[in-house]
Amino acid sequence: MNIDQLIHSLESKHPGEFEYLQAVKEVLISIEKEYNDHPEFEKAKIAERLVEPDRILTFKVPWVDDRGDVQVNLGYRVQFNNAIGPYKGGLRFHPSVNLSILKFLGFEQIFKNALTTLPMGGAKGGSDFNPKGKSDGEVMRFCQAFMLELWKLIGPETDVPAGDIGVGGREIGYMYGMYRKLARENTGVLTGKNLEFGGSLIRPEATGFGGLYFVNQMLQTAGHSIQGKTVAISGFGNVAWGAALKATELGAKVITISGPDGYIYDKNGIAGEKIDYMLELRATCNDVVAPYAEKFGAEFVANSRPWEVKADIALPCATQNELNEEDARKLIANGVLCVGEISNMGCTPEAIDLFINNKIMYGPGKAVNAGGVATSGLEMTQNAMHLSWSAAEVDAKLHQIMNEIHNQCVAYGRETDGYINYMKGANVAGFLKVAKAMLAQGIV
Repeated sequence: MNIDQLIHSLESKHPGEFEYLQAVKEVLISIEKEYNDHPEFEKAKIAERLVEPDRILTFKVPWVDDRGDVQVNLGYRVQFNNAIGPYKGGLRFHPSVNLSILKFLGFEQIFKNALTTLPMGGAKGGSDFNPKGKSDGEVMRFCQAFMLELWKLIGPETDVPAGDIGVGGREIGYMYGMYRKLARENTGVLTGKNLEFGGSLIRPEATGFGGLYFVNQMLQTAGHSIQGKTVAISGFGNVAWGAALKATELGAKVITISGPDGYIYDKNGIAGEKIDYMLELRATCNDVVAPYAEKFGAEFVANSRPWEVKADIALPCATQNELNEEDARKLIANGVLCVGEISNMGCTPEAIDLFINNKIMYGPGKAVNAGGVATSGLEMTQNAMHLSWSAAEVDAKLHQIMNEIHNQCVAYGRETDGYINYMKGANVAGFLKVAKAMLAQGIV
């Protein structure tokens, strides 16, 4: 495989899709040796087939706002690869949504889903619709209009969307209601549903819980304990909330959260009612964190990110490329032990290189944040079996899946000097599973 040639070809075909090209390049560099050790992969052009989606649906979504005015948004579904199971991946509603972001997320989802060991392929979708500031009626009408176009392409054995940024239980409920009416069936076609109609316990906090299970395994493998460690977290939505809950439960002290207005530094620790307040903050304060400082007497630093704070563990929980090279240098200078991406592709390539070159424990998003889709997979299983597991049962299965993901990363990522390159391990382990499935199924 000639990586430079393949990347150059993709750049020519998909100019300006920076996030997508970044994700592809990271994986190709990581798997190059394993790929070239399998000439059958090259003969079947596995890499060339894997980096392009199976199909992309782009559609308009006309809907009527509360004033009676017609609005038009764009909708997307990128079905990337289904060699090991039905397409699976979230729907994101946010003004920043574009094809590059969805292709990067869908490509990452292939390997993330493969790592869970559950039979799920990779996909992603969404819209540039912004649910912030919209009434429930407007959100409902948009979700119904969105599903009018999407429903023909999805199904419990075909493509199973979930939530993502801007798509929570409310949005999933409205979309599921429209799907049920159109398809005239009750199935597990969407995950992240409310408990009353097929949802799974602990799904909202699962991404954060799974991330901490993985990070805890990283620390233990390196001879450290998470107890007493300080944790810097970005964001303050469901992912950050779940991470703060589990970090505190495991004995660590969370000292930061952040929003678009800046970050909170709470030297006394974010625990108990302070964690509960994170969700209240998101619902009532228009995505800003400054009110936390007023309520609890913590320090608020405007227009900055939390990576300048001295912490043992850094957990990006907000969005892609939120931790850059300068942030990485600050963390390393402050003696950070471990960085775990609980957001998708939370670190820039330059930041990742710095962590790996300095032998810092670094966990990539496709491994660390796989707990969310793993629990979605468990929801699919419960739906197919027409039963509901307890929170303890779901949590135990999630913990087991995250431990297995960690073990795969160690098996393929341990270097000769003993350092575990988790990025390489995750990419190789996920790739090999998908590549072997593609090879076995012929050129399709």
